[in-house]
Amino acid sequence: MSTQNKTTSILVAALLLAATTPLFAQEKGNRDTRWQEPPQRNWFWDWLLGEDNYTSNGYYTEDDLDRKINLSTYWQFSIGDNPNWSSPDYKDHNWEKIYVPAKWENEGFNGYDGYAWYRVHFDGRELNKQEAHFLLPGFIDDVDETYLNGILIGKSGAFPPRFRTAYNSNRKYYIPNEIINFNGDNVIAIRVYDEILDGGIVNGRPGIYTQKNSENLLQSLYGPWKFIPTDNTGFSDPDYNDSDWETLMVPSHWDNQGYRTFDGIAWYRKTFMLDFEPQSGKNYYLVLGKIDDFDMTYLNGRKIGETNDGRRLGDSQSYNKIRVYAIPRGLLNTKGKNVISVKVTDLGKDGGIYKGPVGIVEEADVTKIIRRNY
Repeated sequence: MSTQNKTTSILVAALLLAATTPLFAQEKGNRDTRWQEPPQRNWFWDWLLGEDNYTSNGYYTEDDLDRKINLSTYWQFSIGDNPNWSSPDYKDHNWEKIYVPAKWENEGFNGYDGYAWYRVHFDGRELNKQEAHFLLPGFIDDVDETYLNGILIGKSGAFPPRFRTAYNSNRKYYIPNEIINFNGDNVIAIRVYDEILDGGIVNGRPGIYTQKNSENLLQSLYGPWKFIPTDNTGFSDPDYNDSDWETLMVPSHWDNQGYRTFDGIAWYRKTFMLDFEPQSGKNYYLVLGKIDDFDMTYLNGRKIGETNDGRRLGDSQSYNKIRVYAIPRGLLNTKGKNVISVKVTDLGKDGGIYKGPVGIVEEADVTKIIRRNY
């Protein structure tokens, strides 16, 4: 073999090795951080093909959301890192303005890799406190921590020294209504770290969104639930101690929260106090949105519903069925805690309680919820 051919062969082999090897290896985190692990990033194909790779990851679709406030606009922007910048009282009027979504390289910061912050204000009077709200900031390259009015509402990836990218994850963060100022000004602050190549809030349809039909919920059950990827019949017991379980956000596939390769049986639990007073003579229903694939659902230790068509992966349609289960009269505790326990069986691919609405409704609202979700 000639020297030229040998050199060419070595170069091709090196390129093939780079094409199949991620730049950033995943690290095994502890139980409290595992759900934040993003997919690996293959930088070689990004560079070779010149592609952004910012594609919908299937963890939600905007057809079940309404954008109430458009955040595709100019945001305040500063290079650097300061925890005080998350505060709603921080004065950011001297910061640069940068359009979102856009790579910050295209907005005058070409070649910069490292930390930066974004801030933007919105008027809470444009929102309805009866609805469930989400912030969709879009695709962020690489890592983010996102705050509303100084309170952390979501994060994706991991900052150095245990860096993990989440550059191709389309963020969706639930906003508890109690931290929204419905009477005026609110501040979103996003801490971003970029390791290499493009950086910033680079793509998507940023905005404040509401879940369709969420205004019909008497009791919202959006937000953090306890989660464990194993099976135990004792998990349906309302007195079971789940304090050491992990916390996942509902609705969202568990694949987007650290369990990308997990298929099988897992349990969710939610403990809550009633926000309403059940009226005698009225019927109430638990709505759990859509679950991938099968579920068995308990309320205060009593089984109230199950969806399982018994088919295999590829044939089963259970994942596309909205769960609406009648609550037996007298089962809800009006003075103490209530516990929902859900056994979920995933046949393959994505899994979990992935789509709303999620909560308790009156019988009169069941028809419109089912109709709008098919």
